[in-house]
Amino acid sequence: MPAHLLQEEVSLHVRNDLFDYISVILAAKFSSASSTTTVTSRVTKNGNAVVEKDLLKHDNVAAERGMVDDLFDETYREKEGPKPPLRYVWRNIILMSLLHLGAIIGLILIPYAKIQTLAWAILCFVLNALGVTAGSHRLWSHRSYKATLPLRIFLTIANSMAFQNDIYEWARDHRVHHKYSETDADPHNAMRGFFFSHIGWLLVRKHPDVIEKGQKLDLSDLKADKVVMFQRRYYKPSVVLLCFTLPTLVPWYFWDESLIISFFIPAILRYALGLNATWLVNSAAHMFGNRPYDQNINPRENPLVSMGALAALISITERSIPEALVERDFIYGELRGEGFHNYHHTFPYDYSASEFGWRFNLTTAFIDLMCLLGLASDRKKVSKEVILARKMRTGDGSHKSG
Repeated sequence: MPAHLLQEEVSLHVRNDLFDYISVILAAKFSSASSTTTVTSRVTKNGNAVVEKDLLKHDNVAAERGMVDDLFDETYREKEGPKPPLRYVWRNIILMSLLHLGAIIGLILIPYAKIQTLAWAILCFVLNALGVTAGSHRLWSHRSYKATLPLRIFLTIANSMAFQNDIYEWARDHRVHHKYSETDADPHNAMRGFFFSHIGWLLVRKHPDVIEKGQKLDLSDLKADKVVMFQRRYYKPSVVLLCFTLPTLVPWYFWDESLIISFFIPAILRYALGLNATWLVNSAAHMFGNRPYDQNINPRENPLVSMGALAALISITERSIPEALVERDFIYGELRGEGFHNYHHTFPYDYSASEFGWRFNLTTAFIDLMCLLGLASDRKKVSKEVILARKMRTGDGSHKSG
């Protein structure tokens, strides 16, 4: 190997080892900041074998610990009936087509944008990603941790910037998705193909079973949250302001960016990338990857999905941030954390949505930071013993413990 390549490889390993060491130290520090509930910690031994006892299935305290009914219902699949004809929603088809056309224009305009504008677009992406991952997903859909009023307000603002349905509707549909995954009651059933699970489900009317099962879920926790219901009441004006107006006006007003560039990059392109980052969890993470925790369900482990569309945006706009921050194992590795999907569907109540801590998981680091600051608490985490027992019992053999 040439000397300069060997030097680069050694340097990369040193950076990785140092990063792993720092991550462990900081994670331990943050973990002690507020209580963490080990949700499925009951493990018994049968001879030399470790046997998992899932808290949700063997205890009666799940409701007391603030957990929701989001485990897969295996009995529903047998009751599925004939598929109704698709009913296209032409308004959505036209709007999504125009959005992605606008995103292409945004890509073309990137070389003409100011560095501050590109950095602002990335910041907006991170904020709206947290509004979905830490907000509507891990907090409100799964109640995997608790958040104070200031944090809930922040996540609601970030969620409106993401414009992926209001928190109430997002959480309701996501709970249905988990409970009836890959069936007619799943809003984005991956068994209907990549296109349908990625974007097609938004272009047609919902299957009647999706509506029926959603109406039967207990959503009293969402209805009791005044922040959630306030956003639902004023969702449309909040989206106009936070998803499109604010991202456009900031570059135009503060550093005299072109209004056209300000609209098509921080608003339109950023929004389109945010949507596709979420959609990849519904499509790619249900089709491509291994199943180390439960090979009997369709969701997969897909680290590329964890990286999210932000990696693509950074690749395009590398000149907008220091070279050190675009190293693959740094910024590409510490992003959304939603691609560990086989783990997440096996243990949906784990606040980290992964067993690997901060690695590939900016959302987990964010929640830990909020706990350190006293803005979050009661993080639910699956014990290592239960993870090991589960992967031995139902995994596909590809597991490498974190």
